Amino acid sequence: MEVCIFFLCAMIFLPGIAASVHPVKAFLHHTVHLSCYFPNSQKFDMKDLIIFWQKGSNKVLHEVYYGQEKDDYRSPEYINRTKVDMGKWTLQLLNAGVEDEGHYQCIIQKITEQSREVIHQSECSLHIIANYSQPEIAELHSGELKPNGYLNLSCSSSGGYPEPKEMTWLISHENITLSSTAHMDVSQDAVTKLYNVTSKLNIPVPTKSRTNIRCLLRLREQLGSLVSVPLGIEIQEKEMEQAKINFFGPLIAVVVLITSALLLGFVILKKNSNILSTNQSVSLPV
Repeated sequence: MEVCIFFLCAMIFLPGIAASVHPVKAFLHHTVHLSCYFPNSQKFDMKDLIIFWQKGSNKVLHEVYYGQEKDDYRSPEYINRTKVDMGKWTLQLLNAGVEDEGHYQCIIQKITEQSREVIHQSECSLHIIANYSQPEIAELHSGELKPNGYLNLSCSSSGGYPEPKEMTWLISHENITLSSTAHMDVSQDAVTKLYNVTSKLNIPVPTKSRTNIRCLLRLREQLGSLVSVPLGIEIQEKEMEQAKINFFGPLIAVVVLITSALLLGFVILKKNSNILSTNQSVSLPV
């Protein structure tokens, strides 16, 4: 194929051209700008050049052949998805998806009757970003919280890309905040390629004071973090008193029962001892 020959020629005739790879980040379904601008480009006329953009080594996005756009070698997935800004030497890739991630090249050749010269080559690595939903905490336990019970929570976020780093639970009461990095369940949609994440927390019900619980989703690609709305946990005073009664009531009953048994045993022992002493007194010879 002619375009593949162009590419091979570009690779062969680049002893003095070192194309550095620069990262390009774009949001899902937005337009990606793949620049092919180079210094002194104003000295060249596109009508004298062959310009093409490709992904990897075999997928052609767009070709400008002596000033005319050509579709002869364009890969099917890029049909009706590319536009060229001739003034800025830039290709626009429309409606970017996760599958568009990868390595891209732009190669410019000047061909005359005597020679074929690569005058510019640029390379970029495309990374797609999709925003995760704000993490949301859900209570998994049923009924009212009991002071001696356990708090079961889950935190979920969905529809994001790329896969996040981790999810951390933040537990705050008074001026103290404790953090706990829990296991994160990750699933990827087979069609959209977007990620959904969930983490669970199981801790004793806080009883010291009002406690705020949040979950923090740490993202990759220097995208920062997302935090949930805090969940406030506060056990009412009467519930605490009831919990004390429920705890100490049976304990006191056991103590009273044991004490009563000991006293009864002591009384019986004392009585038997007195009877024994009386019998001995009666048995003595006169």
